[in-house]
Amino acid sequence: MKHFLRMLIQVCLYFYCKFLWRCLKFVMRKLTGRCELQRICYNTKPGASRTMKIETSLRDSKSKLLQTSVSVHPDAIEKTIEDIMELKKINADINPQLGISLQACLLQIVGYRNLIADVEKLRREPYDSDNPQHEEMLLKLWKFLKPNTPLESRISKQWCEIGFQGDDPKTDFRGMGLLGLYNLQYFAERDAAAAQQVLSDSLHPKCSKFSKAEWEKKRMDKAIGYSFAIVGINITDLAYNLLVSGALKTHFYNIAPEAPTLSHFQQTFCYLMHEFHKFWIEEDPMDIMEFNRVREKFRKRIMKQLQNPDMALCPHFAASEGLINI
Repeated sequence: MKHFLRMLIQVCLYFYCKFLWRCLKFVMRKLTGRCELQRICYNTKPGASRTMKIETSLRDSKSKLLQTSVSVHPDAIEKTIEDIMELKKINADINPQLGISLQACLLQIVGYRNLIADVEKLRREPYDSDNPQHEEMLLKLWKFLKPNTPLESRISKQWCEIGFQGDDPKTDFRGMGLLGLYNLQYFAERDAAAAQQVLSDSLHPKCSKFSKAEWEKKRMDKAIGYSFAIVGINITDLAYNLLVSGALKTHFYNIAPEAPTLSHFQQTFCYLMHEFHKFWIEEDPMDIMEFNRVREKFRKRIMKQLQNPDMALCPHFAASEGLINI
């Protein structure tokens, strides 16, 4: 009975607040002469703050046109904005900046949804050792990470040197499918020096080519190593969940002036790999069994950062300076 009453109160509060919000919007329009979309675009700086407010306004609207505008095809955005302006009785000649601002926001909103679809497609595609393209990507990963060490054979214990669990890496890609391989190859190819350094540092001191003095200089003499490739797949899972949950909207809406792409996602993965490696060393775990604890603590730190509407996780990749304050 108590549970039923609690649910009833929550439902009543929901509808009450929704009714009050619609009344407030009506009053604000009468007082300012502007609809909610205009007020957001004119009073909020471009980036995540503006785009997320526009997204919420469109999604919560009672108009079917506004509700569906967040999921239209990118080619239909311009026509959708014209329809919104007509519905809201906004003169485009008098308010030219509104259309431009809405277009920028919709490109980000629709692009984020499409990015989720692209990432999900890669995640669902299993690694196939009979697929020449898959095999080529895997062999390139070795070449980028170990440029001076030839791979003796496709099935080899050498794969453990870059952090796979056995002599055939295909079994390690089950959880994240091709997405894990795509991210690892991107990191190893686009940021080769950093990837090779992280790989070296991730090795246990006994297996590393660093001398004892070098390890002490790096303040890693007591560090516990980890499996580079396996952690990369795990960090791919973290990036994937941040994306699907919507947590990465803050980051992508701040760095991508238009639609966020797969490259933006992979750049974010590179950043997370860098940061997790530093975090792992700082945490100084007793053994590898503490991995889940460290990973969860790292996830919470990233989530806290993403709660800041001005956050860009990796500003050196940012195109946010291309955002026009209109």
